[in-house]
Amino acid sequence: MATVQSAPIMPAVILETDRLRLRSLLERDIEDVYTSCVDPELQRWIPLPAPGREYTRETAEHFCLNVAPAIRTGGDGQHWAMVDRESGGFTGSVALMRTQWPAMVTEIGYWVSPWGRGRGYAAEAVVAVSRWALDQGFQRVELKAATANTGSCRVAESAGFVREGTERNAMPLHEGRSDLAVFGLVPSDVRP
Repeated sequence: MATVQSAPIMPAVILETDRLRLRSLLERDIEDVYTSCVDPELQRWIPLPAPGREYTRETAEHFCLNVAPAIRTGGDGQHWAMVDRESGGFTGSVALMRTQWPAMVTEIGYWVSPWGRGRGYAAEAVVAVSRWALDQGFQRVELKAATANTGSCRVAESAGFVREGTERNAMPLHEGRSDLAVFGLVPSDVRP
């Protein structure tokens, strides 16, 4: 039986910045993804794989080999590994997701491995991916972060996103729920 693709698919691309190479997740990333995603600080703000569920090595394997590629092939967005260009080391993840093709709107999400934090990698990756999305014709890129996650909110602002408001009680966490700060980036926000 043939499968009919109901949404466009983003092109599979490798993006490069001064310090990062953004490429597809690979089998060799499984251990780094696992080690990153069990980090208590990451788990505090991003309840992976789901609120109240433990993140396992099998979860990381399934994510790298099945879930991340399916985000692109299913038309939902695209997922990249953040890799340090100099060392080749895995430093985190950035993705476009929840893409609304008729409106040309997509959402960006990211996390940084414990060993990559505090170096500006998240902002660098968010700038690269969001500008790439706008270059592809998207009219809006959204970014949402727990309001108390000040680091993530700073990333959004330093990447040029405009804070637009708050979605109250919008995100379930492992413990409780969080309000989400909503940021947006539209083509007119980007200076030539």
